[in-house]
Amino acid sequence: MKLIKLNKIGSDLRLHTENLAHIGFRKVFDNIDQLKIKNGVDKLGIDGFINQCACLAAGSGAMAGSGGMFTLVAGIPFDFINLITQQFRAIMGIMYYYRGTYENGFEDFMSLVATSVRVEAGVAITKSMMEGIAERLLMILGTRTAERLVPVVGAVIGGTANYLFIKRMAARVKEMQKEFVMIAIE
Repeated sequence: MKLIKLNKIGSDLRLHTENLAHIGFRKVFDNIDQLKIKNGVDKLGIDGFINQCACLAAGSGAMAGSGGMFTLVAGIPFDFINLITQQFRAIMGIMYYYRGTYENGFEDFMSLVATSVRVEAGVAITKSMMEGIAERLLMILGTRTAERLVPVVGAVIGGTANYLFIKRMAARVKEMQKEFVMIAIE
């Protein structure tokens, strides 16, 4: 009986991971206005923009953990989507800052996301790579869920964890982008 339940949980997790990888990432990417990212970086500077993304991620983490179990159940999906959105916004801002263009393609963008969460990225976006990114993000969120069960303490933990996740990820992406060289073809 327990083996069947564990197998079902494992298959459900794989199904959610595949859906996130193939539908969710593209949907989040398509719904982000890249011109607003450019304007935000131009107005706040890259570090200010990254800090804004980190604060927005911290807000949803704090809300998800503020009421213990009650807000955790309702807040986790919102927190997860917001965390991915803020991660994507920060990466797009960094790409604009270092490359000078704010219109980025999904495949190029996902390659950078993959390396930012330490997933092996090849030249082409593959099904297994997208699923690896989704699995890694679900694991990051899942490890912090239990800590958020205590009201108030959960808000501090959730907000801090989200803030630090965005800041650390952005620092890695900035380091990668410093090595990026654009070659102009004349």
